[in-house]
Parts: sequence; structure tokens; C-alpha cells
Amino acid sequence: MDISLASWFVVILALAAANLPFLTDRLFGIIALSPKTAPTDKSMWWRLLELLVLYFVVGFAGRLVEGRTGDVFTQTWEFYAIAAVAFIVLAYPGFAYCYLRKRNSGI
Repeated sequence: MDISLASWFVVILALAAANLPFLTDRLFGIIALSPKTAPTDKSMWWRLLELLVLYFVVGFAGRLVEGRTGDVFTQTWEFYAIAAVAFIVLAYPGFAYCYLRKRNSGI
């Protein structure tokens, strides 16, 4: 796999993973949190927990891709802090869709 292609793969994976908690009411898009008879919205805490888990999943996938394309470089805490902030920024479209869009009230 080319390094450029691998980089784009990780960026697209991060974009999809960052928006997943806000686009569905299921945990990780698979597990229903409530019975089908009374669906409720996921709380913000569930979404933040899911976002944190997906951050580590994408980080692990990026580490694997980096290992397949060459040497794995050691990182310090600054790298992980910047990566976390970038992941949160990538989650903004899903957050805006979930919480900031105007819903039709049916009036």
C-alpha cells in the first residue's frame, strides 16, 4: 500500500468513526440501547464514551497501517493531544446534524 493512500485511508476512517456516534442511536451503529417498542435517544454521555473508544480504535488502525508501510515512530503526549483535538474537530458535522439542526415540529 502506498504511503499516501494509507494516510488517506486513516483520515477517512477517522472522519467516519468520529461522526458515527452522532448519526445513529445504536451503540457503535450495532447495539440497540433500548427496546424497539420505546426507542429513545442516546444520552450525550454514551456518545462521548463511544467517541473515546472510536478514537482509540482509529489510533490502533493508524498504528497498524504505519507499521505495514515502514517503521513505527515513537510519539509523545503532544501527538496524542493534537490527534484527540483533531478527532473532535472531525466529529463536528455529526454533532451539528444531531444537536443543532432544526427539526420539523409538525406545526
